[in-house]
Amino acid sequence: MNATMKIEGMTCNHCKMRVEKALNAIDGVTAAVDLAAKSAELTLSKEVSKETLENAVRDAGYEPLGISCR
Repeated sequence: MNATMKIEGMTCNHCKMRVEKALNAIDGVTAAVDLAAKSAELTLSKEVSKETLENAVRDAGYEPLGISCR
């Protein structure tokens, strides 16, 4: 499954790397963050809850604004 997560608070490449690291640490998740779009493109190889994804972003210091599946 593919999804897009909007993320608030990222301002630099360090922010991008921090969010990618947090999301990629979740088993079954591959994430690529687009700093300009303030979003992350997610590929989920197994079921992962929305809460797990959002908590990873919050724990990294940023605010998830929603997830849309594609």
